[in-house]
Amino acid sequence: MPFLMIRNDITKVAADAIVNPANRKLLQGSGTSRAIYQAAGEQELTAACEAIGHCDLGKAVCTPAFGLPAKYIFHAVCPAWHGGFFGEAKQLAGAYHSALELAAEYHCESVAFPLLSSGNYGYPKEQAFRIAVDTITQYVMEHDLTVYLVLYDRHSLAVSRKLFASVEEYIDDHYVVQNDESYQFDRWRRESAERRCRLEVDATLPMTGTVPSPAAAPRTARSLENLMDNLGESFTTRLLRLIDERGLKDSTVYKQSNISRQHFSKIQCNRDYNPKKKTVLAFAVGLHLSEDETIDLLKSAGYAFSDGSKRDWIVRYCLEQKIYNINQVNTLLFEYDQEQLGA
Repeated sequence: MPFLMIRNDITKVAADAIVNPANRKLLQGSGTSRAIYQAAGEQELTAACEAIGHCDLGKAVCTPAFGLPAKYIFHAVCPAWHGGFFGEAKQLAGAYHSALELAAEYHCESVAFPLLSSGNYGYPKEQAFRIAVDTITQYVMEHDLTVYLVLYDRHSLAVSRKLFASVEEYIDDHYVVQNDESYQFDRWRRESAERRCRLEVDATLPMTGTVPSPAAAPRTARSLENLMDNLGESFTTRLLRLIDERGLKDSTVYKQSNISRQHFSKIQCNRDYNPKKKTVLAFAVGLHLSEDETIDLLKSAGYAFSDGSKRDWIVRYCLEQKIYNINQVNTLLFEYDQEQLGA
C-alpha cells in the first residue's frame, strides 16, 4: 500500500521501477514504449532487451532503467484487443501481476504503470482501467508496495457516468457558498429535500474485483453522554478506539484506507500525532464512518469539513451514499483534479 492515480509523463515519475508496455520480442514500440526507450537511452535499453530476447504474453522481465529516474524497467508483454474473446482480460491481468511480482523480487518500494494495452493495442480504456485497478488493488492489499497508475487523461476512468452525474449535481448544490440569509434558507430547504430523496435511492455499487470489506457498523445516534465521554480525545486515541469498537484488525483498516503500514505504525506509536487532513478522511472511508462520526474524527485532529473544498464535498457525498471503496473515492477525486486520500 498505497495505490494512487496520477496525471504525468511516466518517464518523469520517480519510482523504483517503471513499467513498459512491451511486445513478445521486446522490441521498441510506439507511444509510451518509444518514450520510455528514448528517455532511458535507446541504444542501452535496446541492447539490454536483445540480451533477453523474448518474453511470453502476460509476463514481464526486468532491465536496468539507465537514464530514467528509476532503478529498473519492467517490460510487461500486453495483449492486443481482439474483441475480448481470446483471453485478453486474463493476459492483461497477468501482465500487471507479473510486473508486481518483479517489484517484490527486486525489493522495490514503488512502481509506476501506464494504462497497459490502452494505446495502440486497442484495449477499450474503461475495461483496461478496471482490470488495472482490480489487479493492483488485490496485490497491494497483501504487499507493502506503493503503486502509481499514470494516466494522461480522464477518459480511462471506469466509474459510471450516472455516478459522475450524481456527484456533479451534489457539488453544484453545495460547493458555492454565499452568506445572505435567503441563500442559507434555500440551502437548508434543498438539503432537507435531498435527505428525504436519498432514503429512496439505491446505494451505488462499488467497483468490482476489489477485496471485500467487513460490513460497516450500523449508524447510531450520538448521545450527549457519548460525546462528553470522548471529549478531548486525540486523533490517535479516537482512531484506535473506533477500530476496536468495530472489531477490526489494524491491517484491515489501514489497507482499506490506502495507508501504508509504516505510516499507520507512526500514528499508532504517537498519541499526539498530527495527521494531514487527507489521512483523516482516508480513515473515515476505511472505517465506514458516518458523516457525523467523520466530523468528530476531523475535529480530534483540528480539522473540519470546508464548504469551499470540492474534495470535502466529494468525500461527504461518498459517506452519505455509503461508497466506502477507497479506490472509487480516489477515482472521483482524480476526475475533479483533487488530492487523493491515503498514502
